[in-house]
Amino acid sequence: MTTHPTGPPATTPFVPPQPERRRWWHTFLAPAGPLPLAPPPVPSTVTFRHDVPQPILVPARGDAFDFRLHAVYTWTAQNMAYEELRLRAERYLAWAGGIVRERAVELARQYEPHRSHDLERALNDRLAGQRWPREGSQPHFRVQVRVSPDERVRERLRPYWEERIKLECDHELQKIRAQQADELTRRWCAVLQSLEDDPVTAHAARLTGEQFAEVFRRYVQERRETVPELVELLREAVRGHGDLGMGPSEYTEAWDAAIRTYERRHGLGERVN
Repeated sequence: MTTHPTGPPATTPFVPPQPERRRWWHTFLAPAGPLPLAPPPVPSTVTFRHDVPQPILVPARGDAFDFRLHAVYTWTAQNMAYEELRLRAERYLAWAGGIVRERAVELARQYEPHRSHDLERALNDRLAGQRWPREGSQPHFRVQVRVSPDERVRERLRPYWEERIKLECDHELQKIRAQQADELTRRWCAVLQSLEDDPVTAHAARLTGEQFAEVFRRYVQERRETVPELVELLREAVRGHGDLGMGPSEYTEAWDAAIRTYERRHGLGERVN
């Protein structure tokens, strides 16, 4: 029996344990972690509008009533975050309100308690174009105010404005009625004149209604009754000039032409002697 020498035992590759294998893998392909976020850039110019709900009270003329100043501050800063500017505006609110009150007190005493709109215009004109602090690169504010009267003054003004509104509304209503009446009168005048010139309209007018027909009949009758009287008056005027021996003239010829015109228009030619 032949025996074959056995070779060295087969070697297997070394495999590190699980924790060591994970660490070894990560050394070559490490997972990318979240990159740190860059801080947001600070704008070069930032503004904050501060609308203050609490009014500033200043005395009106006579010191019996107060005006209520509602201030709106506009803060501006360079190279500052918006939140930081807002905190600064709230921190310096009392200082800003003192500046507004100082510039408004003497001016407010020049206006009666019910002249709040006049004070508002004058005070905003005084504050326009100004800033505080006046100089430097620090954050500064500008201000605009809205002025309202004392509540007691508002109650006094209410009946006045109610009556004024009523009068203005009544006046406007009367103007509308006058315009409509004028337009209606012009239209009816044109209608009646056109109907009067047409010989068949006296009967056709009944088609529009008995009331209109009756009104139209009276209108035509009154017009025809006045025409003979006017014709007779003109005739007497012409005869009077003839009796005086004045002879025909431009004056009498004009009156005579007027007589003939009226007579032809109203069918009275047969009555002329």
